[in-house]
Amino acid sequence: MEPRKRPEYVLEVLADPTCVKDIVRGILHTIFFHRYFPSMRPSTLEVLDLTLPVVADPELETLIETRVGQLVRQLSSTSSLSGGSRGELGVRFFEKRRRKASGLGGWLTGTGRSEEEVCWELWKLKITLTTPRTESERMTLLRAEGPALQRTAMSIVKIVNRDKDHIP
Repeated sequence: MEPRKRPEYVLEVLADPTCVKDIVRGILHTIFFHRYFPSMRPSTLEVLDLTLPVVADPELETLIETRVGQLVRQLSSTSSLSGGSRGELGVRFFEKRRRKASGLGGWLTGTGRSEEEVCWELWKLKITLTTPRTESERMTLLRAEGPALQRTAMSIVKIVNRDKDHIP
């Protein structure tokens, strides 16, 4: 029996430099809120007049802040003259599985491991950073970002409610 391929979900986001950090943080927290299984105290984050769920775990929050900061620096450094750049951030969820014995090879040589990490889900967040050139473009982009973030959050909710069979 062949193991099932892990599901991959791609979320595409358009953001301006002033909001990109908050938008990406909000999306990552929404994903983790629905896929983080230890007991937790839920919290919320306000982004573009939307209330998004947050996992109130200091270690996770530090990890998200670090990765978002790296992404924003990358987007800022690769911004083209036309005012845009693209970046990608991935979130993988793993489980530890007991490794199946493969004969006596590992036992005799001492190289056998009893556990392996197996990815059971992958989320790809593709971000396009757009720098508006005029005040009119900036206002148009700001008005579009809120509804776009809401659609992305609702996509996450639909996916996590629909696709549950692969979760360990």
